[in-house]
Amino acid sequence: MSTPPQPPQPADQPAPQPGQPAPQQGVPPQPTAYPYPNPQSPPPGNFYAQPTLVGQPAPPQAGVPGNPYAQPPQYGPVPAPPSGGGGGAGRAVLWLAVGAVVASAAWAAGVFLIGGTGDSADLRGYSAPSNMCSGADYSSFKDEYPENDSSATHNSLKDKALDESYCSLSLKKTGSSYADAYLSMQVDLHRKTDPGPEFTATWKNYGDSHTGYDVSPVKGIGDEAYLVSQDTTSGSSSGSRYATLAVRDGWVTYTMSYSAYLSSYDQDKNPPALTDVSDWLKTDTRSTLEQLKN
Repeated sequence: MSTPPQPPQPADQPAPQPGQPAPQQGVPPQPTAYPYPNPQSPPPGNFYAQPTLVGQPAPPQAGVPGNPYAQPPQYGPVPAPPSGGGGGAGRAVLWLAVGAVVASAAWAAGVFLIGGTGDSADLRGYSAPSNMCSGADYSSFKDEYPENDSSATHNSLKDKALDESYCSLSLKKTGSSYADAYLSMQVDLHRKTDPGPEFTATWKNYGDSHTGYDVSPVKGIGDEAYLVSQDTTSGSSSGSRYATLAVRDGWVTYTMSYSAYLSSYDQDKNPPALTDVSDWLKTDTRSTLEQLKN
């Protein structure tokens, strides 16, 4: 089979050999949207680039020996910039590499600073008992309510994020068959989050979210404490009296709540005044917090 005729070639170029593509004439370099120098060729002014000798294979890249697709390591020693005469593109590539190394180091440092210590809860030696009814002090109420509650309820929670213990009991005057008032105590040890901002928002502003309650800050108990109270009796035979003392000490919160309800059949057993109840709450809360410390 005869060879097809070849197109005429310019005088300054040799005719192509069989199996080789004909050279293209007058094709200018194609534009690109990539704003940085071609990573496969050394940027202008980079005197570290090694020339490739004609007829010799390119030197192997770092990575798996003999693997032509291996990529060079992303982070390594950053060479010093040329002392002078380096091109702007070369300096841009150099500073990109420096920025990548610095950013990587800063990220690693941030991880160690944020998560390195683990437990940073400010628990101040407090512990949550398994039975809050026996772990709390409410002796100030005994003179008014001497009868013991044989059916008091309690529960507790132990978790890496929160330790909690709770007690609810009935208060009875002498000779009462039914509860004349109710008392509850709860301690929370916040192990992962600081309860301070939410505690302040909840109790300092309790009167804004609950109509008819009085809120007073209490000094000398924990880091902050608030007394919330309400009296709807107004000298009648119905209504209720309510008071809660809420305390935060570090990442530990404690609440002690009292409530009493008037009815027509126990008018001779009126509940104590809220001023007395408030004093009892403060006294027993101080004592309980001391007991809960190791």
